[in-house]
Formats: sequence, C-alpha cells, structure tokens
Amino acid sequence: MNRLISGQSKKGKTVFANTVFKKGEKIIEFKGQLMKRQELPEILTPEDDRYIQVGNNLYLGPSGEYDDLINHSCTPNPGIKIKQNEVILIALKKIQKDEEICFDYSTTIHKDNWEMNCVCREENCRKRIRDFKYLPEEIQQKYIPLGIVPKYILQEFKQK
Repeated sequence: MNRLISGQSKKGKTVFANTVFKKGEKIIEFKGQLMKRQELPEILTPEDDRYIQVGNNLYLGPSGEYDDLINHSCTPNPGIKIKQNEVILIALKKIQKDEEICFDYSTTIHKDNWEMNCVCREENCRKRIRDFKYLPEEIQQKYIPLGIVPKYILQEFKQK
C-alpha cells in the first residue's frame, strides 16, 4: 500500500496521507539530483519551483515522485530533517489518513535566494514565504527544538 497519494487541494496539486503517521515517523525521503545554486535552471514562477535548499549553496532537484508535490503551510504537520545525505520529512504530530501533508518551506530557505506569496489560507498565514530569519521569533523558537531547522541556517542564525 502506498502511504501517500496525490490529489488536489485549495493549494493545487498536493500529497495526502494514505495512512496514519505517528509523531516522529518518517513520511518520505526527498530524492533528486544535488545541485549548486549556479546550476539551478531559471524558473519562471516560484509556484513551478520543485527545488529544495539543503545546504548553503546546495539544492535537491525534482525527483518526479511525491516529494515534488508537497506544499507549504504556515501550520505544518511535518518538518524536514537533513542528516548527512538524507533529506527526510518527519511527522511533527499525528497525521490522519486523508490529511494533506504540508511543511513550512521557510525552515529550509536561506540566503535571500527565493520567496513567494503564501496561499496556505491558514488562520496564522504569514502571506509571504521567505527565509527562516524573517519568521517571527516565537515560530523560530518553536521550530529549532523540533530539529527541523538545518545546520546551515542555525550556524549563521546563532551568530547573530
């Protein structure tokens, strides 16, 4: 049984849980080609961008799998954990079957290279998806202990 299924939501094409995920459980590993910033193709719109930042100057390209379809939410249910060569999506809370899977893109964005308008429509929507450093301090302090803020962001963030 596939643990994830694709479908449509108010955010467009997306991924839903096809099973219950327990808090802390691995949902999916992001795959794709590793690329440096200067190797990224010119993307016409942020909405078409399927690249995820995984290091200071390192990005993971599209895989053609479910990981390409996971949307942003200002109220995420999973988070990204980067360990060595793995980029894993981990449930931050219990995720019910048929629930949309969405992480906070701001937890991986660094160096002011990318931003877009947010369409998550959550009650706490920030209206703009930008670098981690622009998140309200209370959200930063919530995410850091969860282990979903990568070292490449924390190293610079802690220096300030």
